[in-house]
Amino acid sequence: MSSEVINFLQSRRSVVAKKMLPVEPSDDQVANIIRCGLRVPDHSNVQPWRIIVLKGDTRQKFSEQVVLPAAEANAAKSNEEMTDTLRELELARLLRGGIVIAVLSKPLVPHKIPIWEQQLSAGAVCSHLLIAAQSLDFAAQWITEWLAYDPTIIKALGGNPEHDLVAGFIHIGGKAEAPNERKRPDESEIVSYWQ
Repeated sequence: MSSEVINFLQSRRSVVAKKMLPVEPSDDQVANIIRCGLRVPDHSNVQPWRIIVLKGDTRQKFSEQVVLPAAEANAAKSNEEMTDTLRELELARLLRGGIVIAVLSKPLVPHKIPIWEQQLSAGAVCSHLLIAAQSLDFAAQWITEWLAYDPTIIKALGGNPEHDLVAGFIHIGGKAEAPNERKRPDESEIVSYWQ
């Protein structure tokens, strides 16, 4: 394996979405990122996930027509006030960076492959999309937030809230600055070799 790949994987770092620049990958770059996302273990071609791209004006449209009403409904259920500040925050949530790729975990039920393994495959898609975007020198972050668990959002992305979940939203944009390194796990505390 190329030492460049190893070096990249050992030094890659996410840029938080709120610090991204509104730089949108080209259509060819998005297609390449998605092709990388599809190269995951999928248990005999089960493909228990769907990829939904939100770019350009569709992010604003989705925010206005789906995210904000869902946020307002959640606030009403909790007897919380939906202030103008909160409305602005929700309307801007998917506008950080340049593009958002949603990954919907859509397990085949019933199926001989356990649901958990199908969900892990969706997580692998998220990881591959993230790494592919970062390898093209974009800022990228894998986020869930409340959107990933909201039935209205899941439905709007083409899922069934009874068994589908949003594995993640991959925010991709430009880097305002190089991300700082953060504390990493201590291998001696989490890695063991069975004897």
